[in-house]
This record gives sequence, C-alpha cells and structure tokens, in this order.
Amino acid sequence: LSTPFYQIQVSQTSTARSDPTMASKKVCIVLTSAAFLGDHATGLWLEELSTPFYQFKEAGFEVVLASPKGGPCPIDAGSMSGDFFTESGRKFVQDPEAMGALSHSVALESVDLASVDALYLAGGHGTCVDFVGNSVLKGAVESLFSAGKVVAADCHGPIGLAECVKPDGTPLVAGLACTGFSDSEEAAVGLTGAVPFLIEARFKELGAEYQAADDWNSKCCVAGNLVTGQNPQSSEACASAVVELLTASS
Repeated sequence: LSTPFYQIQVSQTSTARSDPTMASKKVCIVLTSAAFLGDHATGLWLEELSTPFYQFKEAGFEVVLASPKGGPCPIDAGSMSGDFFTESGRKFVQDPEAMGALSHSVALESVDLASVDALYLAGGHGTCVDFVGNSVLKGAVESLFSAGKVVAADCHGPIGLAECVKPDGTPLVAGLACTGFSDSEEAAVGLTGAVPFLIEARFKELGAEYQAADDWNSKCCVAGNLVTGQNPQSSEACASAVVELLTASS
C-alpha cells in the first residue's frame, strides 16, 4: 500500500481478560514471510497484525504468531509511516513481548492445529507470494474450517483462502458472503500487475458472494465460521467478529 488514506481508530474495551473461559481460547495469527513481491519491497501490514493481536490479548486469548518459514517476519515500511502507523502499531513495536514473538514466529507446519480455536490470516502484499500455492496453509485453513472452528482473514490475507475447498470439494468461499482487498484498491496502489490474481475477481469466479465498502472504508463479512475483512480499516471489525464468535462458543 502506498496511497495515503484516512485511518479511524476506535477504542475497544473488554471484560473478558478476567474470564477464565476466555483464557482457554487460542488464536494463531498467520503472517507472511515474504519481504518482496517481485521487486516491490513489502511484508506484513503492521496494523493488520497489531490491531487483532491486542484485541485478542484484551479478550484473554492465547495468541501464537506463525508464518510459512518461521522466524522473523518482515514489516512493510509503508505501514510504519504517517497515518498508516496507527496507535496499535506504535504500541506493538515498543512491546518487547510482541516484537519477540514477531522475530521468532512459529513455522506454520509445526503448529498443533488441534489446540487452535481460530486461524487469522493477516495481510500485507507479502501474502501474495507465500499464501498462494502453500499446501501447509491450505491444509490448515481447510482443517479448521471443516472442524467448525473460526477461520478469519483481512485485506490481502484472504488470498490464502482462494485455493481452499470445503469437505465436498467445492471452493471454500463459494456461496459465502466474504470480502478482501478490492480490485479498485489494488489499482489505487498500483500493484494490479504485480499480484498473482485479484482477490475480488477470483472470489467472484469461485462463486463467492463478494461484498465491499467504498475504498478504504471498513467492511467485515461473517459467514458462519468464516470471517473476512476488506482492508486495513477493517482490522478492528474483523478481529472483533472473531472475539464474538469465540466468546459465543465458550
């Protein structure tokens, strides 16, 4: 992302921190390991990690940061500049525990999926490199989704859903209300020709009920145990939906 846009910050309060049932919930946030999309320097988009990270912590959940390769995950420098560098982002980079987890992410293949209650695919253009053609990620998404557990993805994170299928072999997103970075937003940041495919166009091809707000406005879709967000502005709504689903299932 390189085009400035307005950021809205809404405070989030939660009483779940002291609720012992919430402490048993475990969320695995999956991050990109890719620092480049072609010759475009990228990585993860910080707000799309930091916002859900702290919302899940506030809810009393255990949070595990995972990535395709494991180890340190690159942060897109653009997400730490100007208005893109949100309050949660600034908090995250000054938080030794959070940065330690980011520097030592767990390889996704080593995550015990049976212990995970929700899988959350954070965005950033790096996902266009290693969330596509990734059999481990595909398997993790399909496993949790078929088990009725929460699968969530925001902004470019949903690109990791495009190759996934339901137990009956049909596309995972087929017939479901979902969203992801829109074609017009991709055009606005000048990377239409760089991404492997456009999320909006591909979801529609797969039979999804793709929905979108105006560019750079929050949009979150909840379809059963599938939660998707359109863009960075959707990170709070997307994370909140996950908290609500996990709270309801406790």
